[in-house]
Amino acid sequence: MYPTTLTQLSRANPFSAPLFTLQKADEPESHTAVQKRTFAAAAVAEGDSCEFGSQKYFILCGFGGILSCGTTHTAVVPLDLVKCRLQVDPDKYKSIFKGFSVTIREDGMRGLAKGWAPTFIGYSMQGLCKFGFYEVFKIMYGDMLGEENAYMWRTSLYLAASASAEFFADIALAPMEACKVRIQTQPGYANTLRECAPKMYAEEGIWAFYKGVVPLWMRQIPYTMMKFACFERTVELLYRYVVPKPRSECSKSEQLVVTFVAGYIAGVFCAIVSHPADSVVSVLNKEKGSTAMQVLKKLGPKGVWKGLVARIIMIGTLTALQWFIYDSVKVYFRLPRPPPPEMPESLKKKLGLTE
Repeated sequence: MYPTTLTQLSRANPFSAPLFTLQKADEPESHTAVQKRTFAAAAVAEGDSCEFGSQKYFILCGFGGILSCGTTHTAVVPLDLVKCRLQVDPDKYKSIFKGFSVTIREDGMRGLAKGWAPTFIGYSMQGLCKFGFYEVFKIMYGDMLGEENAYMWRTSLYLAASASAEFFADIALAPMEACKVRIQTQPGYANTLRECAPKMYAEEGIWAFYKGVVPLWMRQIPYTMMKFACFERTVELLYRYVVPKPRSECSKSEQLVVTFVAGYIAGVFCAIVSHPADSVVSVLNKEKGSTAMQVLKKLGPKGVWKGLVARIIMIGTLTALQWFIYDSVKVYFRLPRPPPPEMPESLKKKLGLTE
């Protein structure tokens, strides 16, 4: 029947929303069933070090975010430096390879590491908030929706939780991001964070560190929404259609390989979605007194896509490594790692999928 086909297609779509309505079941839902959430905190399972959704769980997730974001962004500082310079001065640097050769010729090999300190500090703080708050908001919104709605609207749940987390993460990142871009794109302005931060404050006050927060939201919120939603649904699809055995039968190493692959796929989409805003942030933090709209008009439709190839390479690798490190931290500390969500039995009965 057509409705059955439509339901199956909507369920197979990784970004689907429910296209059907539920009828109230004849039998009353028990109090126990209401409390049993797919996304909610549960008792400590065998082999886990803490409860899913407990304070210890959130703290260690935040620590995993610090390691995953701080280390990976610092590792790709040379590529990020060239990408930023390509965005703000395309006539001089022209391409990725030209950017590397010009930077090495003018500043030596040490020049490729400019901005590593604000990068490490800023993205560690961002990772703490991004991953830690994502887990908080995912559980909180899932509890608000209930088990059945949380499953049906899970993509929207991932999008809402990640957007909420990134809002706070960018406030933590903004000051260090401003310093990083100023060091990397204004030769002679400052070589270290200790030189840059006091100089920026003396010239423009506290606003110097937060004038880029709105374009940062424009760049990072869509990026993070894609990063988490695409990753979660890609993992689900990989286990359903690609991995030849159930997740429960996969070893920890095999599960981490799936994590890495799903992270890379998500990273490619993240780079494309967030690149125009990234170009605006780079130019905005370089130029004094400019606004986001002025920079956008100056760059034009083509200018906002400069450096996209470098960003795809950087963000694809970065996102894959971040998810791999984050999941590895969960494995190391024996944190609960729930499998991809499955349709609740109560929902299957309402849809007539079981007797």
